[in-house]
Amino acid sequence: MKDILYKYMSRWTSLSKEDQQAIVNEIRVEEFAKGTVLFNQGDSPTACYFILKGCVRQYSIDEDGREVTSNFYTEEQAIAIFNQHKSDKSSDYTFVCVEDSVMVVGALDKEKDMYTKHPQLETMTRRMIEENFSQVQEEFAAFIASSPEERVKTLLMKRHSLIDRVPQHQLASYLGITPESLSRIKKRIQ
Repeated sequence: MKDILYKYMSRWTSLSKEDQQAIVNEIRVEEFAKGTVLFNQGDSPTACYFILKGCVRQYSIDEDGREVTSNFYTEEQAIAIFNQHKSDKSSDYTFVCVEDSVMVVGALDKEKDMYTKHPQLETMTRRMIEENFSQVQEEFAAFIASSPEERVKTLLMKRHSLIDRVPQHQLASYLGITPESLSRIKKRIQ
């Protein structure tokens, strides 16, 4: 798993092997079983995560008590917490492992210390978040403007692995359609 980290750091920074080694030696890598809740809607998160292996679902419970899936995170994606500016700092979402997963776990209270000690780590994180944010903006704009069939086609084209990794009812929720509609659309497309 550490090889994945070195590869990823090399992609985003020009850190020397020694600097990369120093960072890797300081970070925590943990295994999580399928079904593990990283934190619940309403909790105050204390960590951020970077997925080395596995899949994590982000969802919330709406006013009617239904689970609404808003994202899936897979290999080489970060679950960053952006609500630290809120006064109550509680999460609007629940994050749960859809598969057995291996992740880098970053304690939010130690984040500033790590950035002070390794300034290029902060630059790497910022660049990664900027790219991710840009991608999320594009996907959201496309999602709003597309039909359910176009959403399924986009999922098949851009995130095909989710089809085999995630329960269909969760995928349907993510796409904003019913499981029955998802089945019909998949049959029509294939």
